[in-house]
Amino acid sequence: MQAFSSQVVKDRDMIPQPNIPDYSGANLTGIMPGCLLLGPGQRPAWFPQPLQAAEQIVLLVIDGLGYEQLQRHAHLAPSLTAMVGGSITTIAPSTTASALTSLVTGSTPAEHGIVGYRMDMGDSIMNSLRWWSDTRDLRKVHPPSTVQPIPPFAGMSIPVVSRAELEGTAFTEAHLRGSRPCGWRAASSIVAQCAQLISAGEKFVYAYYDGIDKIAHERGFGPYYDAEITATDWLVGALLESLPSGTTLAITADHGQVQVGDNVVHLSDDIKGLLHHQSGEGRFRWLHAKRGQETDLVSAATDAYGHIAWIASREQVVEDAWLGPARGGRMSDQVKRRLGDVALVPFTDTTFDDPLDSGPFNLVCRHGSLTSDEMFVPFLAQTV
Repeated sequence: MQAFSSQVVKDRDMIPQPNIPDYSGANLTGIMPGCLLLGPGQRPAWFPQPLQAAEQIVLLVIDGLGYEQLQRHAHLAPSLTAMVGGSITTIAPSTTASALTSLVTGSTPAEHGIVGYRMDMGDSIMNSLRWWSDTRDLRKVHPPSTVQPIPPFAGMSIPVVSRAELEGTAFTEAHLRGSRPCGWRAASSIVAQCAQLISAGEKFVYAYYDGIDKIAHERGFGPYYDAEITATDWLVGALLESLPSGTTLAITADHGQVQVGDNVVHLSDDIKGLLHHQSGEGRFRWLHAKRGQETDLVSAATDAYGHIAWIASREQVVEDAWLGPARGGRMSDQVKRRLGDVALVPFTDTTFDDPLDSGPFNLVCRHGSLTSDEMFVPFLAQTV
């Protein structure tokens, strides 16, 4: 449990700065507006050069492929590393539900309201990917279109090439409603489907692949991860070979990864005495204080964990726009209530435990925090 001790910052003045998303610049939230609402010659300067004049675009989202991990595995990814572009920031927290929603809506978590993996909905803590609380389906209690009201793809009917089993789920309804599902059951089908859609005249195709994220969570970095990077690079290469001439293939991701292994921090009894419940996830853990204990909880968490994590109150997270600026300059009370009182956001390779936040296996790699490994994602393009 203490294997992370070499990362501990003993001098508080040496604590690294968090990578706050650049929401006004090269950020995940700007991709969809730039692709769909701005034509050739009008796109942001931070877009890769091949996208500047693109008429037909396939955007492949590779779940879990951080820019820094790609750089460290460049020798296994010749197709990806030959593309034009660089890194952009994702959103905070650097987690799938929040990031994919920000990507397709072009809005920040402060605006769309999917503020993390597990959200406090008042009557329950809702897993935003499964739309469940423990064993209870919350779709009727918290309709996806109410929880997340911003239309994806600027209200356009865009073909979405994603896993067939994700069609009809509540999270799909929340972040992809109104799109046209083109489900795949084998990754190789992504290539054929994208090529067929572009050949049929589609101007923009959204494709999603989650192999790297799954392997990193279950196996960590090592031979299995290397094999998946190789397979993903094959997928990219096959798309480049199969898409009709003149198509621009663009690549991005929702977040990167950090290997935490067994470096799990269990909250101290002092913290538990001030705590009502938890939400969020291991690398962006929200602590919800007992009534009247909010200030004491911030102080106690800072004393206990300030050497391994950024500790921030809800007010600091909102004021410093970690989750982005909101329309009108103010996060709605409805969205703000989904946040906890204190955020524990590790800058070390650790995760904060919550006994109610578990799955079928311990996650070897995780994400959610504001480290460069998690916050920087690729934004690459090539015209075939």
